[in-house]
Amino acid sequence: MKLRTAALIALVASSALVAGCSRKGQIADGGVYVTRSSCPLVGIVAGTGDVTLFDPAGNIDAASIDVAATMTNVRATCTDDGTTVTSVASYDVVATRRDRGAARQVVLPTFNVAMQGGSTVIAKQVSAVALDFAAGSQRGSGRGQATIRVSKSAATLPADVTRELTRNRKPGEIEAAVDPMSKPAVRAAVARATFEQLLGFQLSDAQLRYNATR
Repeated sequence: MKLRTAALIALVASSALVAGCSRKGQIADGGVYVTRSSCPLVGIVAGTGDVTLFDPAGNIDAASIDVAATMTNVRATCTDDGTTVTSVASYDVVATRRDRGAARQVVLPTFNVAMQGGSTVIAKQVSAVALDFAAGSQRGSGRGQATIRVSKSAATLPADVTRELTRNRKPGEIEAAVDPMSKPAVRAAVARATFEQLLGFQLSDAQLRYNATR
């Protein structure tokens, strides 16, 4: 499955972690501390956020483009009941069509993936989003929604790893100059507690090739 994008950043369980683990930091005695969330990072997988339909099928020249659609405006709501972390992502799809004519609805397949550790797909759901074009209009739109659920215990760092990441390090100590994330055991634990919700259009091989080469 061609689902990864290097731009995605891992999220781990809520706790104060030292610099090198997050996008936002707070300067305090002993180092830079950040707060992490057990909520998954939500994003559109590179190369799957656009889809182009051709008529006649098989022709990929500009004159044959029937419908071109883009997934955008991804928004996520995350809830944590103490046992399960639930992420609900909503998104818009905007599209144009070649022929202004009668009202038309186009249904496009989409996917919703739960990924752990940046490399392991633990669940995938294929659904669809409907685009509506009004009569005489070249532009159409639709809205989709997708949900994943993750065990809170799986998204929580072990206590010993949290202590290693958050313990005070005094200037001048050898350990103060060592990034705890450079330790394989710590890095592996953080990866296991990392979850992402990945969205995109469910594309054929031909559609993936078109997106990669257009």
